[in-house]
Amino acid sequence: MQILVFRWENGGTDVAKNASDMILADDNFVTIIEAVKTGRHIYENIKKAIHFLISTNVGEIVAIFLGLLLGLETPLLAIQLLWINLITDSFPAIALGLEAADKNIMNKKPNNHQKGLFADGLWGKIFIEGIMIGVLTLFAFSLGNKLYGLQVGRTMAFISLGMLELVHSFNIRTEESIFKIGIFNNLYLTGAVVLGIILQVGVVLIPQISNIFDVVVLNKEQWIYTIIISILPIFIIEAQKMLNKAKFEWRERIGVKS
Repeated sequence: MQILVFRWENGGTDVAKNASDMILADDNFVTIIEAVKTGRHIYENIKKAIHFLISTNVGEIVAIFLGLLLGLETPLLAIQLLWINLITDSFPAIALGLEAADKNIMNKKPNNHQKGLFADGLWGKIFIEGIMIGVLTLFAFSLGNKLYGLQVGRTMAFISLGMLELVHSFNIRTEESIFKIGIFNNLYLTGAVVLGIILQVGVVLIPQISNIFDVVVLNKEQWIYTIIISILPIFIIEAQKMLNKAKFEWRERIGVKS
C-alpha cells in the first residue's frame, strides 16, 4: 500500500493523491490507527445488525412452517407478524448498529478481504438461533392452545415471539458472556428493548388495540409460562458460548488450528 501524507494547507498534487491507496489529511500516523479502529467498529456493528435481523426472521419462518408441517392451526396471524417485524425487529437492530467498540477490537486479526460477511460459521449461528426462536414460539402456542384454547395460544405465541427477539438482541452483542460485559451498558439497546416490551404488552392490555390483533389478556399463570419461555434464549446461548469457549481452549492446549 502506498500512503501519501500531506497537509491540506501545503497540499499534495492530484497525481500523487490518485496514485495512493490512503491519503491522510495531516501528518499524524495515529490517524491510520483510528481509521482502522473505526472501520472495524462499523463492520462489526453492521454484522451484528444483520445477524440479528436474519436470525429473528428465520425464527418467524420456522414457527409458521413447522406449525403447518405438524398440522397445527396457524400460530400467528399476518397482522401479528407485521407488528413484530416493525417493532421488535427494527428498534434492536438500529441499537445494535450503535454498539460501542469492543475494547479489544484492535487485538483481533485483520479480516480476510476474500471472506464474505457470513464466513466463519455465521450462517450456522443464524440458522441455529432462528430454529431456537421458532421452536420456542411454537411451544408457547402449543402450550396455550392445548391448555386454554386457540386465541390464548396465539396470544402467548405473539408475546413470546416478540419477547424472544428482544431478549435475543442482548446475545448478539458479543461472543463473550453477556453477564461478563454487562447487559445494560448499551443504553440504546436497553431503551429499544424496554420500548419494545411496553408496546408488545400494550397491544394485549389495551382493548381497542387487542381486538385489531385478535389477542386476549392473559391470566397470571399464562404470563408466567410466556415469560419463562421468552427468557430461555439468554441461558441457551450462554451455554453455547461456554461450550465454544471450552472447545477453543481445548484446541489451543492440544495445538489444533481452528
